[in-house]
Amino acid sequence: MSAPESLVLLLGVGLAGGLWLVLTGVRASRGTAFADRIAPQLRSVEVESSLLAGPEAFRAAGLLGPAARVLRTLAGDAVRRAARHAGPSAGLERRLERAGSHGSVADHRAEQLLLATAGLLAGVLLGLAAAARLGTGPGGVVLAAAAGAGAGWLLRDRLLARRITARERRMLAEFPAVAELMALSVGAGESAVGSLERVCRVADGELTAEFRAVLARTRSGAGLGEALQEFAARTPVAPVGRFVDGIVVALERGTPLADVLRAQAQDVRDHDKRELMEAAGRKEIAMMVPLVFFVLPLTVVFAVYPGIALLELGF
Repeated sequence: MSAPESLVLLLGVGLAGGLWLVLTGVRASRGTAFADRIAPQLRSVEVESSLLAGPEAFRAAGLLGPAARVLRTLAGDAVRRAARHAGPSAGLERRLERAGSHGSVADHRAEQLLLATAGLLAGVLLGLAAAARLGTGPGGVVLAAAAGAGAGWLLRDRLLARRITARERRMLAEFPAVAELMALSVGAGESAVGSLERVCRVADGELTAEFRAVLARTRSGAGLGEALQEFAARTPVAPVGRFVDGIVVALERGTPLADVLRAQAQDVRDHDKRELMEAAGRKEIAMMVPLVFFVLPLTVVFAVYPGIALLELGF
């Protein structure tokens, strides 16, 4: 069998498997009728093993029901094995908390497994195409499949890292306004917890969501300082850590909290200004690259070439 025929056969098998899974999901997602839901409460139910049932019961359940259960079991086993061999989950759980994700470590591993499978299929297709066009052979197919699976596995971690970075940037952008609002609330006579409650009522964002978690922790019986320190531990952002330390020290030693909050907000604004100036300096240097390597040589050529041409004409 030639390579194009193998590619067509593989695509046909993949299409048939995909259609089978779609039909299985449609059949399994259909809701149970109301009469079937209340039937166990209205009459006695005979509990027996499905292995002892006759062929009529299997025909009534359909041929796709057992296949769906088998596929679901295999997928669950694959996810558990991937989570077992992928390393410790404590660091990943902390990264998920930093990203603000509500999913578990198993969900993240399942997404990694799905992306790795998609990358594997894409690598196999590219390897078969390369084998058909360039004659790379089975080694090229295996190499492309391994590269695609590895790229799919690492892509999920890369997306998680970008999500963490974007969330922490949003928190830093929200921090000065939130700190100023808390300072105004404390200056108006409210307590630290009351200022946090006011911020959570009138503001919205990533930092406000974390403050809501802090308030929920205080309502469960923990102290405000302990809840804030837990928030700083799961959010390793330097300005937020200094902000929490300032609030904890002010609460313990009786320092005016409004002045501390205003100072923290001003520090974050100064930090943003320094980052802006550094970014402007880097952009200025980057702008010199096309000027030095493209515009300046072209200017020199336009200035020197006419003189050289005149000298050649004179001689």
